[in-house]
Amino acid sequence: VKTGATLKFELDVQWAKTTTPFHSRFDRYLDHAFFKHQIHWFSIFNSFMMVLFLMGLVALILLRTLRKDYARYNLTNTATIGVTSGDVEEGESDAEEDEDGKPLMKEHQSNTPHATGVEDSGWKQVHGDVFRAPRFLPLLAAILGTGWQVVTLVMGVVLFAVAGPLHGEVHEERGEVLTAILVFYSLSSVVAGYASGSYFKLYYATTSAGRSKAASGASGVGGATQWQLTMVLTVLLLPTIMAVVLSVLNGIALIYGTIYYIPFLVLLKLFFLWVFVSVPLCILGTLLGRHAKLGGNKSQPFPCRVNAIPRPIPEDTPWYGVPANLIPFAGLLSFGSIFIELYYILTSLWNYKFYHVYGFLLGVYAILCLVVCMTTIIVVYFCLNSENYLWQWTAFYSGGSTALYVFLYSIYYFVFKTSMHGLVQTSFYFGYMMLISLGMGTLCGTLGHWAANKFVRKIFENVKVD
Repeated sequence: VKTGATLKFELDVQWAKTTTPFHSRFDRYLDHAFFKHQIHWFSIFNSFMMVLFLMGLVALILLRTLRKDYARYNLTNTATIGVTSGDVEEGESDAEEDEDGKPLMKEHQSNTPHATGVEDSGWKQVHGDVFRAPRFLPLLAAILGTGWQVVTLVMGVVLFAVAGPLHGEVHEERGEVLTAILVFYSLSSVVAGYASGSYFKLYYATTSAGRSKAASGASGVGGATQWQLTMVLTVLLLPTIMAVVLSVLNGIALIYGTIYYIPFLVLLKLFFLWVFVSVPLCILGTLLGRHAKLGGNKSQPFPCRVNAIPRPIPEDTPWYGVPANLIPFAGLLSFGSIFIELYYILTSLWNYKFYHVYGFLLGVYAILCLVVCMTTIIVVYFCLNSENYLWQWTAFYSGGSTALYVFLYSIYYFVFKTSMHGLVQTSFYFGYMMLISLGMGTLCGTLGHWAANKFVRKIFENVKVD
């Protein structure tokens, strides 16, 4: 071929008659042997057995232990009242035994309430601090609001894909899944606003500013500055992170002239969609959450009153009472329930396969939610039993630690399962995997916090507090 020569291309098409039905002609592009392999079914069964194991662990250990705790605490209260009124005689406590035949209270010579030795430790000791507002309350409220938005988004998109036979398979129309993600994200912004606003309202009364406001008899709920900060963080947190990462990737694509470059008009449409749909719905949700009627009465929304002075956290706690030692194990169990499905998803994203087994994805999503809830409850119980009442961030980190394992697995997949190289492929791979990992961490952390909140409320509702 000489320089400047004119080339002529021709295309020859031959049509052949086929007996394949029209609705089944796309199946030739679907790798059924890969996605419906026996290993895929085995992974679902393995994850399901893990759920049963964790549920049994919670039932046999936590519930059994809690029943003993209730018995000890209630017996201590009875003994304290009896000693005060002079109705309890020395040595009478030896008659009480637990279900294993062990004495619940030891015999002591002293008739003081602390002579039983029962209330010197345990989760009941933090009843005056367990419902104290967490540190960086506006930030945590915004993260949890964003997490509930991601939970709603993922559930909506997965159900939309599962219902493919009703409206058309999503893998047959280019961009249909992406369109569904944009629609569900925009509409679920009201969920983010409501979740963050209601959470901030719930805990604001336990902060120093909230106490001062209540003592002065000022009207309204919460401080204006804190409310505005919570709302702004909820609106900007996730979009800002995504905009920064995608802007960097889009700049690299523009410099190298690849087809992955997003045109300016498309970015402008996305910006208008966010400004005129997502932002107003998020603000509306925040206002609804601010004025929502939450559990409990207005003056006491929690089962226990919060002390004005925080209780010191013991430093000499066993290793299983330190959150930093338990959080990695919780994330590992959650990752273990999804890593096989994660391999199929990454293969579809980066190795040019059509993911079409959305029933598997829905089942794995449900299993992940259950595993995250069970493991977080166990972590929070051990921390409370070590008299560490800072459980809110611990619960979030416990579930969110799954994201760390997802990102580490993506590094393994990049090195051993792909042939990518160069700045464009490497930056796009790790840029999108970082966003996926952050979304996974926010989702799992929110579910873990929700389960821990239900658990903490339940155990302190059923205990007698002096």
